[in-house]
Amino acid sequence: METDPIDTIRLLVVDDQELMRDGLTAILERQPGLDVVGTAADGAEALRQVEALSPDVVLMDIRMPVLDGIQATAEIARIRPSVKVLILSTFDDDEYVLQALQAGAAGYLLKNLPARDLAEAIRLTQRGIVQLSPAAAAKVVAVLTAAAARPASRPVQPQIARLTDREREVLRLVALGASNREIARELIISEGTVKTHISSILGQLKLRDRTQLAVFVHQHNSG
Repeated sequence: METDPIDTIRLLVVDDQELMRDGLTAILERQPGLDVVGTAADGAEALRQVEALSPDVVLMDIRMPVLDGIQATAEIARIRPSVKVLILSTFDDDEYVLQALQAGAAGYLLKNLPARDLAEAIRLTQRGIVQLSPAAAAKVVAVLTAAAARPASRPVQPQIARLTDREREVLRLVALGASNREIARELIISEGTVKTHISSILGQLKLRDRTQLAVFVHQHNSG
C-alpha cells in the first residue's frame, strides 16, 4: 500500500561518518513514506539544515565533532520544538540515554536496528510516540526505580514547588512508571483529568513528554 504523498515524513540524517550517512539515506529512501531531504556531518551543520529544510524528524548521532548530538538536540528543541529528534547511536551508556531525553530527544535507538524497524520507529516518532531501544528503556527504568526507592536528598525545586498538591501526586506516579489508568485508579479521578494534569505539568516544567518528565524527577531526586 503506497503512502499518500501528503503524509510523507521529511527526514534529516545527521552522522559524522559519510559511509553511515550515505547508507542510512539509501536504506531509508526505499522505505514507504520517508523522504531524506538532507544530511549533516555534525551538530552545527544539523542546526543550519533544520532551519533551511524544515524536516519533520532528525535522525541524530551522539558523538560528533564541532557540536555533539545532545547539544544539537537541545538547540533544535529550543528553536524548532515541532521537529522531532530521534537519536541513533552505537552507545547505550546510561548518561547518554538520560542526557539525550532530557535535552528533548523523542527517542533513543541503537544502530543495529533492522531497516524496516527503524523506518517504523521514525513514523511513530513523528506521531509523538517515544521510541526507546530495549537497552535504553531498561536503563531508564533502572534509574527511575532506584530514584523512587530512596528519599529525596535535595530540596524541592522551585518548578515543582509551583505545582498543586494533586499535580505533585500525579508527577510522583508518572515517575514510578504508572499509566494514566493506574494513576486515575490510585487518585480516584478520571483518565481525562489525569491527562489534563500531565499536560499542565509538562507546560510548567517546559518538558515535551512523560519520558522527559520521569527523567526530570530522577535528576532532581538524586544526590
